Amino acid sequence: MRDRQAANDLEPGGDDDDRLLRGVAAGDRSAFARLRERHLNRVFSLALRVTGSRADAEDAAQEAFTRAWRKAEKWRPGEAKFSTWLYRVTMNLCIDARRKPRAEQLDPDLPLADPNPGAELQMLKTEQEEQVRTAMADLPERQREAMALCYTLGLSNAEAAATMEITVKAYESLLVRAKRDIRARLEGTER
Repeated sequence: MRDRQAANDLEPGGDDDDRLLRGVAAGDRSAFARLRERHLNRVFSLALRVTGSRADAEDAAQEAFTRAWRKAEKWRPGEAKFSTWLYRVTMNLCIDARRKPRAEQLDPDLPLADPNPGAELQMLKTEQEEQVRTAMADLPERQREAMALCYTLGLSNAEAAATMEITVKAYESLLVRAKRDIRARLEGTER
């Protein structure tokens, strides 16, 4: 029973989030820490996928939780899921970050060539992953958002559509176009 409760505590859920938000509104830092712990990995993963930059993703995640802290007392349980609101805030922050002009810089997380056997295979895999990241970064904003919500966060089509504030049909259309565009870019048959 205790293990099941612990597992449920880690799942982003409306009732528990609403309870924690009431605590945050009352100034309870431990409630905020629990809320942040429940959502941080997904928020950061979403931000990283959308921005393509670890630094921008960290900034977006931090700002999203700062806004949650500031807006907690205005939260109205039952109007929307906290996670949907948090993902939308994160997406908006990522879009803003991508629009800021900045000088290109090397990613400190890029792996160095490994002299051990298999290094060539690892380099090929890394190159393929980079091609996919580049193809995804070249997508229009809305398509990139749709892909990130689906494949990074694993949201259902209905949850992702609600996060993007569009219909499920419109969301599915964005996904189809995004997949088609990525496939064409990877195959070298861009339209």
